[in-house]
Amino acid sequence: MAADIEPNATTSEKKALAPKRGSSRTSGVKPMRTVAIFAAVSALVAAIALPAYAASKPAQAGATTLQQMAVGDAQSLVVASEATSAPMQRGTYSATTPEEIAKKKAEAAAKARAAAAAKLASSGGASRLSEADLRLVAAGSGEVRYPLPQGSYYVSRTLGSGHDGADMVASAGTPIFAAAGGVVRTSADSVGGYGVAVIIDHVIGGQRVSTLYGHMTYGTRAVQAGQVVQPGQLIGKVGNTGRSYGSHLHFEVRVNGSLVEPVGWLRANAG
Repeated sequence: MAADIEPNATTSEKKALAPKRGSSRTSGVKPMRTVAIFAAVSALVAAIALPAYAASKPAQAGATTLQQMAVGDAQSLVVASEATSAPMQRGTYSATTPEEIAKKKAEAAAKARAAAAAKLASSGGASRLSEADLRLVAAGSGEVRYPLPQGSYYVSRTLGSGHDGADMVASAGTPIFAAAGGVVRTSADSVGGYGVAVIIDHVIGGQRVSTLYGHMTYGTRAVQAGQVVQPGQLIGKVGNTGRSYGSHLHFEVRVNGSLVEPVGWLRANAG
């Protein structure tokens, strides 16, 4: 009898201690369902509230400028939007290329030659004698030559107003030739205000003539005193020595001791 009761009691205790099936599963589903509901509500609120907030936000006064963008960055380059490029005027700068400089020099030389020619024409050649009186030999005979190569110079001034010869402006180093054959009277590096100079005595057409070549370059005298020279012989080179203000040849002509206008004398005898 007792044996029959004990098994039954043991069975009842086991049933009491064992958990009910499905109780733990039901308790876990309820929290998950609550979280899902809150998430759905939050999404609905965000969908409605955010667009309304954006629409109600005031618009900016204007587009962000470069200056505003650079406020927080000291290394930013800020360029004013109002900046404009100013047009360059031709008169605000001078010629700098070699071609322009050479052109301007040629134009200046041409103007100087034209002015000198006009001055000579207006003064009747600035000669104390006519060309007929100046002519000692047939023009073009070769007995009288031009002291500088043709086209290498222009005459800036000639005889008159205390000036005893013609200033033939040429580049330094331009060769100087004897205007006629004769004997060198003077050849020195310092001849008064003439600086480096050569004086030659001639007999042309039976007349005593002397020619002077002043302001030569130091070290270029090619003849010595007492030397016999021929027409057109090299005697030196153009310079800027003595009382001179720029490279040129000071050329003087005296006939029987009297000064004559050099340009007219050359034209009458050299052709």
